[in-house]
Amino acid sequence: MKELLYLKDDQLKDLIEKLFVTYRETFADSKKVLDGYSIGLAHHKVIHLLSMYQGISISELLKRLKVTKQSLNRVLKDLIKLEVIIFKKNDQDTRIKHIFLNEKGKKIFNEIFDLQKRRIYNALLNSSSEEVINFDNVLSKIING
Repeated sequence: MKELLYLKDDQLKDLIEKLFVTYRETFADSKKVLDGYSIGLAHHKVIHLLSMYQGISISELLKRLKVTKQSLNRVLKDLIKLEVIIFKKNDQDTRIKHIFLNEKGKKIFNEIFDLQKRRIYNALLNSSSEEVINFDNVLSKIING
């Protein structure tokens, strides 16, 4: 493992390229579904987070996406028009809105997830338990800087 501590720039560049390609291929799988609903990757990110964090507040969604209010507002307007999300006001503080996927939103999420799941599942299935755990740990360390 010590040799990994001395990665050369070319090795790091290769890793970064693999991350780009992994991202491209994983999200290319879902492009047909997104195109069918005339939505894009920004919409997919919101739908994914709404599936993971049902009832998330707009401010929390902004934090997770790290986008501007204007950017999020554009996406939310599209999703409202598509009739895939619903808002509920907070019982204690009516200024706070919570966002949920409705049945149509859940259907879109599942269509996309089923495609992505196949690619990821196959990769994990063809890896050892140790490789999967190490990969997850490395991803977490990249995310957390």
